[in-house]
Amino acid sequence: MRFRENLNQTWLVAAVLAATFIACAPSATAQLTDPTQTIGMRPELLKDVGVDQKLNSSIPLDLNFRDEHNNAVTLAQYFGTKPVILTLVYYNCPMLCTQILNGLDRSLQEIPLSVGKDFNVVTVSIDPTDKPRLAEAKQAVYTGMYRRAGAADGWHFLTGDDPQIKQLADSVGFRYAFDPDSHQYAHASVIMVLTPQGKISKYFYGVSFPSRDLRLGLVDASSGKIGSPADEILLYCYHYDPHTGKYGLLISHVLQLGGLATILVGGIFLIVLFRSGHHDPLHGSKA
Repeated sequence: MRFRENLNQTWLVAAVLAATFIACAPSATAQLTDPTQTIGMRPELLKDVGVDQKLNSSIPLDLNFRDEHNNAVTLAQYFGTKPVILTLVYYNCPMLCTQILNGLDRSLQEIPLSVGKDFNVVTVSIDPTDKPRLAEAKQAVYTGMYRRAGAADGWHFLTGDDPQIKQLADSVGFRYAFDPDSHQYAHASVIMVLTPQGKISKYFYGVSFPSRDLRLGLVDASSGKIGSPADEILLYCYHYDPHTGKYGLLISHVLQLGGLATILVGGIFLIVLFRSGHHDPLHGSKA
């Protein structure tokens, strides 16, 4: 009897895994989180999909789009004083884009910096058939999930024409492809952090973004104009690796800070000891 139960459980697990693989196959094919993947191993459609990092390059801020309220806007309206998180997705995406935006929203909820106050988020659809009405619905969903005042003024969902979309995508090295059979776009799962001047500062890959990395990326892109003194110390201790899109610990800097802290504590101790030895409140100075 126990053997039969174990056999049934094994078949059940196998069936669930098989169903999960089948359900996730289209999304997994498009989800290129590592831009260094071997081109020869990709399906034909995905050979044109990926990310070519263009760190420190500027995006064209004069590009025209329409915002979630169908107003004509330029990218420049969202830059100038705050760093910007840029996401390139499309609003009818059945799976991957939703995972990217959900992951971003979760990370934003975990950091003390606030959308609209400390930084902006600009989400642009790569599908020229997406309309402002759908963009407005997306904004309502994600700013509602974020649950902080002023988010709707700082997180914008844009739509535009194909030439402007492609020019923006090219400027950040975001390569995507349209599959006419499925009527879907294959694209990498990535978000970009830009400086207030519109220069590309960081790339973060995946569908979940560690809140520490995202916070440090925003503070770094702002040149320290946002964040706390603790963030500045973390930036000194952690170094951004463009190959992985993550921050890693710099042991040498940690040791330097540890040495400085030891010297500081030792100096304070000697000062206190010196004063206590030469200024007795009951008997006066021993000198």
